[in-house]
Amino acid sequence: MELEMADIVVSRNGRDRGKKFFIVGLDGGEYALLADGRGRRIEKPKRKKARHVVLDFRNRDGRTAVKLRNGERVTNSELRKAIAEYAAARTADKGGI
Repeated sequence: MELEMADIVVSRNGRDRGKKFFIVGLDGGEYALLADGRGRRIEKPKRKKARHVVLDFRNRDGRTAVKLRNGERVTNSELRKAIAEYAAARTADKGGI
């Protein structure tokens, strides 16, 4: 499955293994530019090989996702909030606290 702008992915290799990121850009077809708004800020995204991340959620209609796809300015706090909301929804779906 091809990765797209504004998808939420999980890193599966490296010291950031298990962390969730937004794809804020694509570099060729082999690399994705990742940011989470905290450790990896939007101003300096992580360049990571696409095979080292796994798609967690195809974000289609979220406000932050729409802004990313339209090329609008997105703040680090918007990234953090969107990832936190997604994580909370995932936890609620799984029946966790």
